[in-house]
Amino acid sequence: MDSRIGKLYPTTKFMIMVLVVMISIFTPGYTLQYLFLPVFLIISFAAGTGKQFLNTFFKSVFIIVLFVFAIQVFIITNDDQVPIWAFLHFSKTGLETSLSMTSKIVAISSAIMCFFQITKVKDIIYALEKAGTPRKVTFLISSTIQLIPQMTSLQKTITDAQKSRGIETEGSLWIRMKAFVPMMGPLVLSSIQQTEERVLALESRAFSAKGKKTSIYVLDKSIFDKVLKVVSAAALVAYIVWRVM
Repeated sequence: MDSRIGKLYPTTKFMIMVLVVMISIFTPGYTLQYLFLPVFLIISFAAGTGKQFLNTFFKSVFIIVLFVFAIQVFIITNDDQVPIWAFLHFSKTGLETSLSMTSKIVAISSAIMCFFQITKVKDIIYALEKAGTPRKVTFLISSTIQLIPQMTSLQKTITDAQKSRGIETEGSLWIRMKAFVPMMGPLVLSSIQQTEERVLALESRAFSAKGKKTSIYVLDKSIFDKVLKVVSAAALVAYIVWRVM
């Protein structure tokens, strides 16, 4: 995040993400969409988040892509299907459909993952506040973005605590299911407690007070940001006009 790419203004990176999403959705075929994956992979490695990008991709997007591919090619019925075994068959129509669907999933997911991995949450909140977004809305957005990482960290802490008490948390599916129930109580209660502490901390800093507020943290737009934003906006308008024409 501290790389040159990561230090770009959040709205600049957001404009590029929107451009990629629009192109991915409305461009026919699948070749261009699949090419976005190596592009964002290179960007992630340049920003120092390449390993995180690959880890997230293979744990989530890749599984979804395989599932869609298997369903479309081997299970959904088409006119050109060739029987393989039992209810399984192969279909070129299903293959083309799966490539079209999964390419959009890969391109859009890659753009969104790359954006959030190379952009700090405080930078997103700062940009939203500078754009005139109400503080309650920015707080809601920041809480939503940070919810999963906080819950994951808290779950790891609770799991380690359960292990230290002699509770089995690893092994067969049945063992994990038994360990899941005693873990949910502390996880939910701790999350509620953290939310209450966060609200009290915000109120002590005059979160609800009216009037203009200042910020110690400052994020400036560079000339490169302005150029990239103009180029992205122009490219988006040109693409929309081209698709309409």
